[in-house]
This record gives sequence, structure tokens and C-alpha cells, in this order.
Amino acid sequence: MIFRQLFEPVSSTYTYLLGCEESGQALLIDPVITAMDRYLAELGKLGLQLAYTVDTHIHADHITAALELKKRAGSRIAAPAFDHLPCTDIGIEEGKPLQIGSLTIIALHTPGHTDGHFSYVLGDRVFTGDALLIDGCGRTDFQNGDADALYRSVHEKLFTLPDDMLVYPAHDYQQRHVSSIAQEKARNPRLGGGRSLEEFRDIMDKLNLPYPAFIDHAVPGNRQCGVCPADLPEKLEKYCRQMTASLQG
Repeated sequence: MIFRQLFEPVSSTYTYLLGCEESGQALLIDPVITAMDRYLAELGKLGLQLAYTVDTHIHADHITAALELKKRAGSRIAAPAFDHLPCTDIGIEEGKPLQIGSLTIIALHTPGHTDGHFSYVLGDRVFTGDALLIDGCGRTDFQNGDADALYRSVHEKLFTLPDDMLVYPAHDYQQRHVSSIAQEKARNPRLGGGRSLEEFRDIMDKLNLPYPAFIDHAVPGNRQCGVCPADLPEKLEKYCRQMTASLQG
């Protein structure tokens, strides 16, 4: 398998490029529209054809590149069927693997950050989106988020995966790249270390986070599989402007 972890600095989003060496096909998990040229360049360098884009959920902090990559690379759009987006080519459901050449992607419905959130297992790694971050988790106070549901998703699905499984989240804000199920079970300050549901509820209730700066533009745009709004305020233009450089983790 060919694997790349690509970082988009405006929203601190990790996008994952997974390639099948036998077929030359690839997919991107959680691609960001501002980094699209970076993805196409990486695919070209590796000699891969983009078959699918796959989103973990409807994002509130960036615009997905799914639609634009479909136009430019001919890829198909895969996203959780739960969200009933008319722009998707494939609706992802738990129990129905997504096959890319020799790669088999196992989908896990992990609601709580959003009600339609999915995580994806491939071999020895799991791509957890915002459900499980390194030493943290996504917030649960918008998009039908639910702290109880997130606690169950993590404890009943993600934490039941093998301890040595690698955890690749959708974001990190401290330049960390990867964790493991064992590490998060032991030391995640919100969800690990034997914390109870009641303790987790209390933690999430007291976060007092500010209203997301881009959510009112990102969610409608992502319900269309990645459309930047025409009336974007100047102070938010960085969320849709193509980057001149991108870091690779």
C-alpha cells in the first residue's frame, strides 16, 4: 500500500492518500479544497489515478475538495449514506466495505461529533475523523452532535479495535501525526483512563468553545460536496483560496 499523510494548515486538517500498488488506483480521505493542487501533484508523482474521495462527515471547518476533484480527476464521491447527499456517487454504510484495487476499507458509523460521522479501518490503521483525536475528540455541540453517542462510538467501536492499531485523526493542532488505540485508551484526557459517561458529559458541557468561524459557509457548501460560497467575507477567503504551499506529515 502507498500511504501519505498530507496537512492543510488553515483548518489543521489531515488528508490521507491511500494507493493500491497493483491497480494504480487511489483514494483521498477528507480532502480540503484549498489543497487540491497539492493532491493532484502528489498523485501524479506517485503515478496513481484517483478513484474515490471519501469524507468522514459533513465538515464545519473547511470545504471538501470532493466535487472539484471529480471534475478534474474523474474520481467518484463517497460519503456517509446517512447524510443523504444527492451529489454523492456512493453512500457509505457500515457493513459494506469499499474496495479500491487490493485495498478494503471497512466503514464504522461513529456518531457523536455529528450524527452522520464515520470512521474507516484499513489494515493496521483507523482513520477516525473528528470522533477520536490525539488526546482529545471533536466537539458535540452542533450538527446534531451528542456527547452520549460519541462516548458509545469510541468505547463500543473504536476502543474495541486491536490495541496496536494506529489512529490517524482528521486534525491535530500540536504537530502530532499518529497515535494508537492503546495510547488513547490509556491517556486520552476526555475518553480514556476509565472515564465514565457522566465524567465525559461534564467535560463536554464545560468546554465553552466559541461558535465556529466558518460553519455557516462550510456546512451548506459541503452538503453540495464542496462548493465555495460566492459571498464569502474577505476575512474568510483563506478557507477557499488555493494554497501556495502545503506541508506533508
